[in-house]
Amino acid sequence: MTPAETLADFERAEFTDDGITHHYFRRGSGPAVIVIPEIPGLTPKVADFARRVSDAGATVLVPSLFGVDGADPVPAGLTDLPRVGGLMVRSLGKVCVSREFTVFATGQSSPVVTWLRALARHAHAECGGPGVGAIGMCVSGGFALAMAVDETMIAPVLSQPSLPLGITPGRRHNIDISPSELTTVKARCAKGLQVMGARFEGDRLVPSSRFQFLREQLGDAFIGVDLPAESANPAALIPPHSVVTEHLIDEPGQPTRDTLDEIIDFFRRKLELR
Repeated sequence: MTPAETLADFERAEFTDDGITHHYFRRGSGPAVIVIPEIPGLTPKVADFARRVSDAGATVLVPSLFGVDGADPVPAGLTDLPRVGGLMVRSLGKVCVSREFTVFATGQSSPVVTWLRALARHAHAECGGPGVGAIGMCVSGGFALAMAVDETMIAPVLSQPSLPLGITPGRRHNIDISPSELTTVKARCAKGLQVMGARFEGDRLVPSSRFQFLREQLGDAFIGVDLPAESANPAALIPPHSVVTEHLIDEPGQPTRDTLDEIIDFFRRKLELR
């Protein structure tokens, strides 16, 4: 299947805020959920997850921030782990040099979050409902948390949040949000906001101390799911990491499928999806 065919059931649109323009893909109707792709971009599995959310009664918006839209990082027949790793590294390299992403610094939100907040406000005005949901994955995992400074964001989900890169203990016991924005989110949590997160145990990109940090900062408002590494799809060519995409075992009763269902139910409850 070509990249264009992968996204044939999505509409393509553009959104500009403060002189910054990105395109996004849209599907469904109802209250909005922003699905922010992981490295290497809007893959077929990210698109599949977005379809599940839209089928639950949401308007899904999937912004294109990096990579080739609809391209499969693991084409049929490719079983070369070094090559797959190389694809991931090249995509991450492009993110590292982009001014829109903060990869190494602590105590900062990536500049692209400002655009994502504006997109969420635009989507809420257009789609209605009590608010907007969002899920970030991998390098974009923490973006959903930083988006929650806006009252519009009422259902943030952090799937394997990988920034800042955990090269020191301080970076591991942290997440990519500025102190002032974290204070705002904590105040919202004290008033009822909940934040959901998911990771695999043993994932070096998402150390356990990151979820410990979130539990310390957000208290009972943080709903953290720590999946056993052995529950990841063994067919994936990278170590356990991507909870709702590459490492999903899409069968009832599987921990990854249960977690995916919990995330969609979180959106359903918070956004009053029908």
